[in-house]
Amino acid sequence: MDKHRCVVVILTFNSASIIRETVGAAKRVSSQVYVVDSFSKDETPAILEELGCTVVQRPFKNYSDQRNWAISQVEPTCEWQLHLDADEVLDEEAIGEINALMAGTPSRDAYLLRRRDYFMGKMLRFSGVNPWHLRLFRSGLGRCESRLYDQHFISSSTPGRMQGFMHDKNSQKLVDWITSHNRWSDAEAEEKLGPRAAGSDILQPRLMGDARERTRFIKELYYRLPTGMRPVLYFVYRYIFRLGFLDGVVGFYFAFFQALWFRMLIDAKMYERRHQKNR
Repeated sequence: MDKHRCVVVILTFNSASIIRETVGAAKRVSSQVYVVDSFSKDETPAILEELGCTVVQRPFKNYSDQRNWAISQVEPTCEWQLHLDADEVLDEEAIGEINALMAGTPSRDAYLLRRRDYFMGKMLRFSGVNPWHLRLFRSGLGRCESRLYDQHFISSSTPGRMQGFMHDKNSQKLVDWITSHNRWSDAEAEEKLGPRAAGSDILQPRLMGDARERTRFIKELYYRLPTGMRPVLYFVYRYIFRLGFLDGVVGFYFAFFQALWFRMLIDAKMYERRHQKNR
């Protein structure tokens, strides 16, 4: 059997409010959309079947486990894989770039896409985190690193960059954002206090590496700053030096909650765990 040129892989859970837009953009890249759903309680599975996606149900253990399982499932059937979250919508430029790559002979075996952040229903042009992610790669040359939080796809191949964006149209209300980030703060605190991961299965921090590796290097420096002070400095960086104030009221709220709530919460949980261990 001939392999598909590219398969789009999406993870979903209760994603009915956004999944039509995500799949609609993904279908413009490939007619083959493979979805791993974690037993959604809303209309997500029905919508996906209506849209002609291949849908499988699998319990969610963690992000890395789910991603790597999906990679192994589609690997025999396709030459390339594009991985998206349920609320990541490709823009016109990204769609055009990917189609051009798949129609020709790509010069790289893996490609980075940048994510455009949204918060409280507004696209953030300045204050968003907007990280780079490796999401498009040749089958057999990509996997998801095994981490509790801030997981990235990694590849033995040096990735290229695309200019288009994945628009992270997180449809959650603020209370849901806080709930999910409270959960992620547990994972980050455990990650930072546990044994340091190393080896080829982990994206390594490198000042002279690609955008992801540089960000991880800077994050390592961040955690060397004094506890409690670093979230304040991070707020100043996001809101002042990254021009977050130009995003208006929502830009302030994002910088506040991202730095002075989420990052401060991680510091507080790390402090609490250290003292509980000492006692």
